[in-house]
Amino acid sequence: MAILFGSQEWADAMKEAIAKSQPYKEAAKNWEGDMYIIVEPDAAYKHTNIMYVDLWHGECREALAIKDESAKTPKYRIFGPFTAMKAILDKKVDPVQSMMTGKIKVKGDMAQIMRMPRAAVELVNCMTVFETVFPD
Repeated sequence: MAILFGSQEWADAMKEAIAKSQPYKEAAKNWEGDMYIIVEPDAAYKHTNIMYVDLWHGECREALAIKDESAKTPKYRIFGPFTAMKAILDKKVDPVQSMMTGKIKVKGDMAQIMRMPRAAVELVNCMTVFETVFPD
């Protein structure tokens, strides 16, 4: 059954997938930092979706669908238009390459992300182990 992107159910499925992923645990064993992943509207998608993810040493301590950015103060903000974010979820482009080319933006310690590119790839892999449907 497909899960609606941007919903709390989607955040819960992502958290569960992270918990089950040994490759993510290995790649992110030194990662410390929570983040917002923000999907911004563009010509193909009219919604804004904000996911809060608290990642710590290969574990996901919390995953939430957020409506208001002021709800949390994460260490990182990863954001970009729907089309760029969906290309990452569809595994058409590498997430780190998308950050480096400016297709998606990062606020936070980019050096830490660059030290652990495999963690970013494995996080995306966790987001794709379940079927996702996007709102109209």
